[in-house]
Amino acid sequence: MRDSRPLLLDTLFDDANLLRDIQQRAIALIKLNKAVKALLPKQMHGLCRVANYRQGILVLEVANASWLTRLRYEQQMLLSTLRSEILPSLVSINIKINPKLSTNGQTAEDLVHRYTAAHQNEEMPVRQLSEQSAQRIKELAERSSGKLREKLERLAALAGERVTSTTSRNKK
Repeated sequence: MRDSRPLLLDTLFDDANLLRDIQQRAIALIKLNKAVKALLPKQMHGLCRVANYRQGILVLEVANASWLTRLRYEQQMLLSTLRSEILPSLVSINIKINPKLSTNGQTAEDLVHRYTAAHQNEEMPVRQLSEQSAQRIKELAERSSGKLREKLERLAALAGERVTSTTSRNKK
């Protein structure tokens, strides 16, 4: 049986094998998604995607009920083609509706390419706190007390400094 208990983030970062396995699974699902889209009519490419493949069941998501009906017409052809060419262990295809597919223009491939090794060397975008925002935070700090006041004053002091995602949050 699969262990589905939540894990602490520390254990994910300590165990490089676990992260590598997750990455490999994501890449495999993206490749499967590309193969499935190649078998579907072009109109369905943006409104249908592979959500999961587990225990011989392929889970597909579609944008709405009309696309679900259209995909059901293609289901037998898709099942037989995938069995013969890519997934001999495929037992069935489960189709679910995910309305976010119709509004979200970003694909899973875009997300993976953002985090691949080729893009890891790129510099992170610079985030900067404006003087006006710093002034508002200082005003708020004056009306606050204790630790909140200290933290707000530290935040306001960042105005004009270069702040990136590597900023330590444990400063005191």
